[in-house]
Amino acid sequence: MTAEPVMEPVMAVENPIDMLIEVEGVSEEATRPEYLEGMVIVPPQPDYQHNDVVLGLVFQLRESGYRHSGFGNGFQATEGSVTQSLVVPDFFVLHRRPSEVDEAYRKANRGWYSADLLALVGEVTSSNHEMDSGPKYRAYAAAGVPVYVLIHRQEGKAYAFSDPVSHEGDDGDAHYKTTTKVKLGDPLPLPSPYPALDTSALLRG
Repeated sequence: MTAEPVMEPVMAVENPIDMLIEVEGVSEEATRPEYLEGMVIVPPQPDYQHNDVVLGLVFQLRESGYRHSGFGNGFQATEGSVTQSLVVPDFFVLHRRPSEVDEAYRKANRGWYSADLLALVGEVTSSNHEMDSGPKYRAYAAAGVPVYVLIHRQEGKAYAFSDPVSHEGDDGDAHYKTTTKVKLGDPLPLPSPYPALDTSALLRG
């Protein structure tokens, strides 16, 4: 990814899903916009290296027995009837295979699964790395996603965040209480029962 993301504020009265559909309709390139902290985010197009890293991590998770891992799907986090975020993680692990009820939710929300399905999410940074370490970090914590893996290519580090704390009963923004950090090339320990992720493959050409 080389371009900077496009960010537009959304009026509170508008449905964020409607806004994203409108943005997709006028975009000159194929895109999957997201909604974070009241803003529509149009991420830059991924490059080959980014997608190669994502696929490598998904393969590791699947080879470790996490069959319901993947990429490319969108997830909606809500509070009551209000949409808090619409995100498309670079990769994820689900608590379980989506049921008929989950598929009905996705159809009713025009392509977005409930974020309650997410057991683990991961992002691989691109030119908009501040989005992954800021708004997306807070969005995943606020949604209660148990584990957030961040491959920060600009820093040359990998992070595993766990134990999410939402806004309720907390003095600050939503965040994760536990952080594990390694340099790219070292194994990244994940909370039980997940395996450590091999990040050495991410350094290979």
